[in-house]
Amino acid sequence: MGICGYFTVSWKCLVVLSFRLLFLVPAGLPVHSQGESQTDSKVMDNITVRQGENVFLRCAQGDIVTHTAWLNRSSILYAGEDKWSVDPRVSLVTLNQEEFTIKIEDVDMTDEGPYICAVQTSSRPRTTSVHILVQVPPTIINLSKDLVVNEGSNVTLMCQASGKPEPSLTWKLLSPSVDLVSEDEYLDIPSISRQRAGTYECTAINDIATDVQTVEITVNYAPSVSEGRDVGVTLGQRGVLECEVDAVPKADFEWYRDDRRIFNGLDGMEIEDAGQLSKLTFLNISEADYGNYTCIAINKLGSSNASFVLYGPGAVQDGNSGSMGTHVHTYTCLLLVILLPFLLKF
Repeated sequence: MGICGYFTVSWKCLVVLSFRLLFLVPAGLPVHSQGESQTDSKVMDNITVRQGENVFLRCAQGDIVTHTAWLNRSSILYAGEDKWSVDPRVSLVTLNQEEFTIKIEDVDMTDEGPYICAVQTSSRPRTTSVHILVQVPPTIINLSKDLVVNEGSNVTLMCQASGKPEPSLTWKLLSPSVDLVSEDEYLDIPSISRQRAGTYECTAINDIATDVQTVEITVNYAPSVSEGRDVGVTLGQRGVLECEVDAVPKADFEWYRDDRRIFNGLDGMEIEDAGQLSKLTFLNISEADYGNYTCIAINKLGSSNASFVLYGPGAVQDGNSGSMGTHVHTYTCLLLVILLPFLLKF
């Protein structure tokens, strides 16, 4: 006796046969029953579908078909018009003498694998197999958090992504924009400098789509105050000394007259801090205001200072030293000394 009684296959036997075929034959290979001559088998091209799309499974029929069914790797989906699957995404599209078509909506990775259309004719059974391949857009699933580090620290950023085909990963620094930094899930930044602070972008890409996420790196460093600029102001006028600093985190400012600290609103002076700039304003310059001033910028990593000179009319600023000049009209005086003997003759 052949399989199930010389091809007088009952529906139950056909199901058993289809399950045997499903479990014994690797995906993508021709499906055969026990006995090459007893069952006609056909392998269709793989069906590639993107996650979330719909897929149609079509199987040719014929006038002499007595029973037909669609099966996946673990269960019967449809037996003729009868739905066996409990999955609401699976539905019957067409069942007639020409074709038997079902639809799977919103395809996911769990739908990937082999499917078999088993057909019983009046003479012999036949099967058609197809393999569904599900492509999944990339998703970044593990990304380093935003970082705050001190200048000189070693930094490693991580970016991991899932997807099918497996996505490729790239890192680059966006602000300031630079060329490609890394083509790996890890980005190593040894002894990071303040110039490497900014927004880092991880891109995961495959044949389907692209996913992009960013990490912000803040680099802390000690204050650096710009060189002080001396200012000359006439008595009774308004005068301003400006102190500019580069620091992360934001620096706190202190102003001093010689060794005495200046406080806002006292002695006709106002202090205004705005970000990286501090202004010491003299509302009404008096003779007592002229002199040397110091600005100190402080954060948790250190401090920096600059000296200023506030001077009045008749004083010469010494640009090299940053202090008020002590020689008044030196060049004129020298000329008078040289010319005086000649003038006395007359």
